[in-house]
Amino acid sequence: MLHKDVFEELMSEEELNKTVSEIAERINNDYRSRPLVVVGILKGSIMFLADLYRKLDLDECQLDFMAASSYGSSVSSSGSVNITKDVDCNVRERDVLIVEDILDTGNTLSIIKEHLLSKGASSVRICTLFDKPSRRKKPVKADYTGRTIEDLFIVGYGLDYSERYRNLPYVGVLRSEIYS
Repeated sequence: MLHKDVFEELMSEEELNKTVSEIAERINNDYRSRPLVVVGILKGSIMFLADLYRKLDLDECQLDFMAASSYGSSVSSSGSVNITKDVDCNVRERDVLIVEDILDTGNTLSIIKEHLLSKGASSVRICTLFDKPSRRKKPVKADYTGRTIEDLFIVGYGLDYSERYRNLPYVGVLRSEIYS
């Protein structure tokens, strides 16, 4: 049953599980014999990251987190990115995979990627559950994408509006009257 503030379901729990499994399989193939640092971007990626990380079958796979803000309680990015939590582990000469819930304008992910490269990471790739290329302002491309979507305001499975709806087990389109 959909939450009263959700207009329609975009991805069901079953579709999410299938999509996450497919992404994990690609990552497993690409990093089979290489150590990997997986960096989840808080808070939105947490559901996706937890499910994805459990499906990674790699000999050496370290988990860390970063937090950055460009939205606040708004529905659109301010364009100004503030890293509020940095990685704790050393990424120098290591392959890093950033895991994010949604790639929208690219502002946040471009800053985070450059930041990790400046710390000496050998490579930095991006994994996102959703990609909205129509809103891109920075030339950022995901290496692993669950689904490309049009310009919809989506919530659930970690995605939020003003810290609400993260706990929905599916991803749905938020009714416009909620945020307009």
